[in-house]
Amino acid sequence: MAGKPSEWSSVLSNAVLCAVSLSSAVRTSEVNRGAAAGFLLQALAALLGAAGALWPSLGLSLEADSPPNSWVSTVVGLPLMAFGFHWLNGDHSTANLLLGGALLLAAGSGYLTEEGRAVVARSVALVTAITILILSVFTTNACGVLGSLALGAAGLLSGAGLDGLPLLAEEDAVCYLLAAGSLALQQALRTQHRDLEQEAQRLLSAW
Repeated sequence: MAGKPSEWSSVLSNAVLCAVSLSSAVRTSEVNRGAAAGFLLQALAALLGAAGALWPSLGLSLEADSPPNSWVSTVVGLPLMAFGFHWLNGDHSTANLLLGGALLLAAGSGYLTEEGRAVVARSVALVTAITILILSVFTTNACGVLGSLALGAAGLLSGAGLDGLPLLAEEDAVCYLLAAGSLALQQALRTQHRDLEQEAQRLLSAW
């Protein structure tokens, strides 16, 4: 079992992110399955992250040549969340563009160095946060604004090399930011879905 405080902290932060992401995936599965898949991918990455914090104590280790689970979750999972927002809003071309770009980046992960993956992950997180923020502002979705800001903060913090953060390690702070962002985004997606349904019903009643 994990013996060091840092190991316990990593297990706890990843467990919180996993639980929040699983709950978000379930709650958005009937709203948009693309976004739900993004939450689920993030949950699986967090689960592996929690297990990875325990493996050294058990004498196990990850494959050195494989990309980090958090990288895959960021590059594919976050664009899937943005995909849900754009698809619900009727902007299918942007939704498909985000998803297609994410899949191309994931497929080309073997050609990237570790530093290149870090740059790509941060760029994807920021692009995702900005697109959700813009859409949320235009649709006056407060939860979407808060969620996008949390995602953007996590993207900026991830890999920044800030070892002097008070109370939390950098990786743990990123997990908690992503968990907070996921909570806000799943509520934002449900709010957007409800508003669109109400608008559709209002148009039908007008006829």
